Amino acid sequence: MGASNKNAQDNFQSKGNKKPLQVLHISKKDSQEINNEQNNSQEDIKKENIAIKPQIIKDNSVKEIEDSNEKTNDFDICQQDLTQKDLNRPLSFSEQNTEFQLERTVDEFDFDESAFLEALNANEPIGATGETISGKVIAIESDGLYVDIGGKAPGYMPKKECGLGVITNFKEKFSIGLEMEVLVIKEQNADGMVTVSARALILRQSWEKVSSSAKNGELINVLINGFNRGGLTCDVDGLRGFIPRSQLEDGQDYQSFVGKNLKVAFLEVNPESRKLVLSEKKASLVSKFASLELGQLIEGEVLAVKPYGFFIDLGGASGLLHQSSLTNGSIRSLREVFREGEIIKALISEIDLEKGRIGLNTALLENSAGELIIDKQKVMQEATERALKTKALFDKKEQDK
Repeated sequence: MGASNKNAQDNFQSKGNKKPLQVLHISKKDSQEINNEQNNSQEDIKKENIAIKPQIIKDNSVKEIEDSNEKTNDFDICQQDLTQKDLNRPLSFSEQNTEFQLERTVDEFDFDESAFLEALNANEPIGATGETISGKVIAIESDGLYVDIGGKAPGYMPKKECGLGVITNFKEKFSIGLEMEVLVIKEQNADGMVTVSARALILRQSWEKVSSSAKNGELINVLINGFNRGGLTCDVDGLRGFIPRSQLEDGQDYQSFVGKNLKVAFLEVNPESRKLVLSEKKASLVSKFASLELGQLIEGEVLAVKPYGFFIDLGGASGLLHQSSLTNGSIRSLREVFREGEIIKALISEIDLEKGRIGLNTALLENSAGELIIDKQKVMQEATERALKTKALFDKKEQDK
């Protein structure tokens, strides 16, 4: 029933034309066992376990993996042979037998930084709130217009933001191609469009103008266009101005000023709270300031004695003689120097047109500290001559401004 190993091998080879297996590798010990088993019966053969390790046929992919592993092992062995000196030595690609190859990459050679930054700037949002931008009208609709401001989307200006007051001839005033400056009042929406305003820009420029005028003590003429319980209202470069009744020369019949022009000065200018307060009385005071200058010697009556100094009447205006500018000596009481109703002489040391204030000084008229307390009459009599000596000090102070 059984067949020998030789007959089994012959039968296997006779099946078809398949590729023969590679020669089996059998150890010497295994070979002797096989020879001994050939003389035994088929039952003995079944009891024996023959350990045969055939060589597996390897396809090309398996061989490539093994070859790659062998190269990796060879590289690891080479790395183990490196000395510390070799590790510290700078790597040189000019040495022979090197396995490193430089490859040209786009990032290293073809990258244009200026073009990259330009692309970023092209996508940079244009128009932060409060920013002034120049643009050109590109489209007009019934409820507003579109202005090209150089961004990825035009700016939109609602009709009410196109100017001050009511605009009747809207399409005639804003023609296509009209260049104008606008103020961004709302940043970009989801479509990249900002809301701009010509009206807001006009008002900002008006606040800047009146702030500068107030600082310089300028006077302006305004047309009274209304009144309320507290005073009069007027228009100042598109801004709503208010004149309190207490700041009028004659506040009794103040309603009669509507439709008339008044010369006023700036009493309070606050762009943040949009508060613009004007004064007719201050305008009269500032007009008197026009004839005054630093270092000038004035003569006036003491109107009031306060804990911090004296108020002196300058003929319609009042000046403050502060205790720090009274004398270089030490005093116990202000009343031991001057009293109410007394006529004195003093130097003008400060002119603040914005606040409507005049500062006076008598300490500069003293030849020695406390002379005004010791011999007040002499200081007042020689005030004119002594004022000439201090003129150079005020001239230098004026130049340093």
